[in-house]
Amino acid sequence: MLGGTEFVGRAVTEDALARGWDVTVFHRGTHTPPPGTTVLHGDRTAPDGLAALAHGEWDLVVDTWSGAPSAVRDTARLLAGRAGHYTYISSCSVYPYPHAPGYTEDDPVVDGSPDDGGDVDYPRAKRGGELAAVAAFGDRALLGRAGLILGPYENIGRLPWWLNRIARGGPVLAPGPRHLGLQYIDARDLARWVLDAAGRGLGGPYNLISPPGHTTMGELLEACVRVTGSDAELRWTDPETILAAGIRPWTDLPVWITPGEDHDTMHRTDTFKTHAAGLRCRPVTETVADTWEWLRNIGGTAPRRPDRPAPGLDPETEAKVLGGGADG
Repeated sequence: MLGGTEFVGRAVTEDALARGWDVTVFHRGTHTPPPGTTVLHGDRTAPDGLAALAHGEWDLVVDTWSGAPSAVRDTARLLAGRAGHYTYISSCSVYPYPHAPGYTEDDPVVDGSPDDGGDVDYPRAKRGGELAAVAAFGDRALLGRAGLILGPYENIGRLPWWLNRIARGGPVLAPGPRHLGLQYIDARDLARWVLDAAGRGLGGPYNLISPPGHTTMGELLEACVRVTGSDAELRWTDPETILAAGIRPWTDLPVWITPGEDHDTMHRTDTFKTHAAGLRCRPVTETVADTWEWLRNIGGTAPRRPDRPAPGLDPETEAKVLGGGADG
């Protein structure tokens, strides 16, 4: 496991350990990996940073890297003759934005290069990582194009923000319409599918996300109210009112995107191929409940990646909009 100490990587590591597999975690040493792993330290961005991987053989490799593709290139090349299979956790962001709803793995993707180093934008970085994995492993490379990822250990802060906001109670600005369909994947469902698929030797790209409409904005936020046990009152507000207040979808109100082209791009991905290959997605109530339990166990403050902005709406703006009587 390249990484394996945070969010998706941790979910993969824990799933592999639960299967009784021998797991080696290669990471920088800034976080503690799950107990029971063999630990190797290294920094993929540093000279000689892969030295700890110079020896050894592995059946499967899982890589969650989202930085410069050259790091994937160097790692995959180093392991190609000593590993049986390579899974790269990519992203649906490799498809050009915006795109029509229902896009499949055969649709066009953005340009990318495995030789890109330094700062490249996220879609190009993920596409470059894909190309690097395929160049080294060929049809032994599995490309898991994930969408929105939620669940315990989330270090972006989207679902944790909603849970903490709703736990505080009172009137809550709930972005409508409440029936707006959402498409995401619980990190644990991603992990289970990846390890199953890698074990079967699957290769090539797979859109790794729930079916469109797996849940709705209403179901998500109502689940947050139930699991936190708060007295929160969801004030469903129409998108026009929210946008007129200068509130940014996705960033200020995590997960939510206004209906239309942006929403269709994020929440209407074709997933037939992945589900035919065995993906099963747990209900949103379970994802929300388990994330809340994890949050409480760590004191309520979720870890956050330093390269991502903190999501969430400031209380003053929320109060101003709610005070205006907008209701959807």
